[in-house]
Amino acid sequence: MASLVICFFLVVLFSACHEVSTSSDQLCIEKEANKTYNCENLGLSEIPDTLPNTTEFLEFSFNFLPTIQNTTFSRLIDLTFLDLTRCQINWIHDDTFQSHHQLSTLILTGNPLIFMAETAFNGPKSLKHLFLIQTGISSLEFIPPHNLENLESLHLGSNHISSIKLPNDFPAGNLKVLDFQNNAIHYLSREDMNSLKQATNLSLNFNSNDIKGIEPGAFSSQFFQSLNFGGTRDLSVIFSGLRNSTIQSLWLGTFEDIDNQYLSSATFQGLCDTSVESINLQKHHFSDFSSTTFRCFAQLQNLDLTATHLQELPSGIEGMNSLKKLVLNVNKFDQLCQINAANFPSLTHLYIKGNMKKLHLGTGCLEKLENLQKLDLSHSGIEASDCCNLQLKNLPHLQSLNLSYNELIGFQREAFQACPQLEILDLSFTHLHVSAPQSPFQNLHHLKILNLSHSFLDTSNQLLLAGLPDLRHLNLQGNRFQDGSIPKNNLLQTVGSLEMLVLSSSDLLSIDQQAFHSLDKMSHVDLSHNNLTSNSIDALSHLKGIYLNLAANAIGIISPHLLSILSQQSTINLSHNPLDCTCSNIHFLTWYKENLQKLEDLEETVCANPPSLKGVQLSDVQLSCGITPVGILFLTVFFLLVSILLIFAIKFFLRWKYQHI
Repeated sequence: MASLVICFFLVVLFSACHEVSTSSDQLCIEKEANKTYNCENLGLSEIPDTLPNTTEFLEFSFNFLPTIQNTTFSRLIDLTFLDLTRCQINWIHDDTFQSHHQLSTLILTGNPLIFMAETAFNGPKSLKHLFLIQTGISSLEFIPPHNLENLESLHLGSNHISSIKLPNDFPAGNLKVLDFQNNAIHYLSREDMNSLKQATNLSLNFNSNDIKGIEPGAFSSQFFQSLNFGGTRDLSVIFSGLRNSTIQSLWLGTFEDIDNQYLSSATFQGLCDTSVESINLQKHHFSDFSSTTFRCFAQLQNLDLTATHLQELPSGIEGMNSLKKLVLNVNKFDQLCQINAANFPSLTHLYIKGNMKKLHLGTGCLEKLENLQKLDLSHSGIEASDCCNLQLKNLPHLQSLNLSYNELIGFQREAFQACPQLEILDLSFTHLHVSAPQSPFQNLHHLKILNLSHSFLDTSNQLLLAGLPDLRHLNLQGNRFQDGSIPKNNLLQTVGSLEMLVLSSSDLLSIDQQAFHSLDKMSHVDLSHNNLTSNSIDALSHLKGIYLNLAANAIGIISPHLLSILSQQSTINLSHNPLDCTCSNIHFLTWYKENLQKLEDLEETVCANPPSLKGVQLSDVQLSCGITPVGILFLTVFFLLVSILLIFAIKFFLRWKYQHI
């Protein structure tokens, strides 16, 4: 008790000496009227009076609240979310949150807690998420268990905890997430794990604890949604300790700065007595990689071997008929056939992304994977002069194919006959060579999304997109059109089902008025980062209710007859254009102010002309374009002079006429 009194005295003394403000020159930022506010890093030592009593979501981190008590937030009885990260909180007194029956999330991360009263969390009827990360906790006895019956997630990372044993009276029945990452936990006993038996379908995170021992039977007969033992040096300890448990997801990856033991067949011995659906082993090394390594993997459905320094997978692996998803990203395969796909006949998802060597596709390397639905071969240095029927042989159920960020790939006519069920095809940032005038996509009747951005296409090939009756999203960003213009007859006329079209960064100068006439179903058009003038807006006259992005073009003056086209769209972006803010553009400027609800990125939609208004937001421009008093005087003098000249002319004419009678 004496030590607590001394600590309290020090806190009070520190508070008296620490310069803080009870209010701020800056107001809290309102994110949702009367409900959501951000008061972060304003040097506050109390709740501002400007916050309405109806506040529900409050971000109050990086302020100064050394002690909090039942009067600190008593006015804000509707709080459901409260973030007090790094507010230098030392003391949490009795009944601090007694008035906050709706509070469901409380974040106390980064506060050097000295004391929490037994009734600190009394009040909330449904506190579900509690964050005590980096608060100096060394024992779970420090956490008051009262009124935590509805707690679903407890985050205790980056503390000094060495034992996960919960107090006997801790209500763990509804816990779904218990996060102990980056603590000092090195041993898990039966007693530790028994304290969690109330919880079902629990996700436990022991990442960066380096577990060195698990008491036999500690995990026996328990079911876990996920277990994370990332950074553990000796995985054999983990597999032995998990015997007779059921785990949906087991994360065992490591990090580059950790000196791990190499994985051998013996490492996985305990896995034979454990039911696991998914395992992640990223960044580990294997010492003896053979078919026997996988002896205990028979029941796996998902296996992640990202960056495990593999050059090939062994042939003759038996019993892995349940595997649905295999991740082999960032490895060192020379040939696609080196994965020996026949070992995994039930695969539906295969990822070989970011291969560290140039990957050669070979012929029929995946033909045994007739159930494959998703294939990712992006970022793998692939070159192929004639793709992809032989390479993707016998993949009749493939729905998603990613070949983006590769080298040169050549296509002949109907290049995807081997996978007619494709719905998503990504070829972005891969140099494509298409044998013109043909379509490599001719038979893809189910294709809905096609990404061809930055693929060096010959856009003059009007048949390039033929045979895609159900295409909804098309990305042609970064592809060039001849003379910077999209003519009336173009490659888009065969894809009348399009809903989203991206033509940004394509150096466009103009678009023919009839260029999009066959595209009457579009809802999203992105023409940003080109050199278009307002004349190209005419090409959109038949479209209504679309999202239209015209940002970063060469639009200066928008003629009055184009305003009706803009008016019929739902959202428009005109930012970063050299917009004219003189009376020559008064009709558009008037329309702009009347339609602010349609426009986005208003802060970047500014004047470029005249120089006196450069950088001013269009919504702030005030112009007077009527006739001024000086103008009236000028016109009066002008008409007077004209009248005098006319009178003299008539008199001269009459005199001349009479003299010649």
